[in-house]
Amino acid sequence: METRMSSVELLLDDGAEAQVRAEWSALADAGLSSLARHDAASNRPHVTLLARIGLPALPLEHVELPVPLVLGPPMLLGSSDRRVLARAVLPSPALLALQATVRAAAGPADDEHFLPGRWLPHVTLARRLRLVDIPTALALLGGRIDASAVAIRHWDPATATLTTLASS
Repeated sequence: METRMSSVELLLDDGAEAQVRAEWSALADAGLSSLARHDAASNRPHVTLLARIGLPALPLEHVELPVPLVLGPPMLLGSSDRRVLARAVLPSPALLALQATVRAAAGPADDEHFLPGRWLPHVTLARRLRLVDIPTALALLGGRIDASAVAIRHWDPATATLTTLASS
């Protein structure tokens, strides 16, 4: 039985991706937790639109891209002694409509994280960031990043495959 989460992810334009990767590098260069340390081909700055166990690649060729995005202030996720550091993605009507389209294509599910009013769009910068390192990490981040969502991909960890579902 499949137990790994597959996901549908929104990819950023080259300029915004470079800005996020620069923040990843700044965190890593300071000796802090950072996604820069992960060198897998699947490791790109992205916004997860939906994640489910065994989620198949969805027919999304009718989706219109690019979609404007704003990567806003940093946010912390989690409640333990280590947190996820991310950039909030402002939930514009276009982004919310796109995520609703993906949810509808996938069909009903019980994961509350991706339901309307519960989904927190974000781009992850670091996982397992120690509480004591949060002030240092925040000081390394820049301001708002204006971006465009230029592609949607499906990540299947069971087969380690990435499939482009839509692109501009």
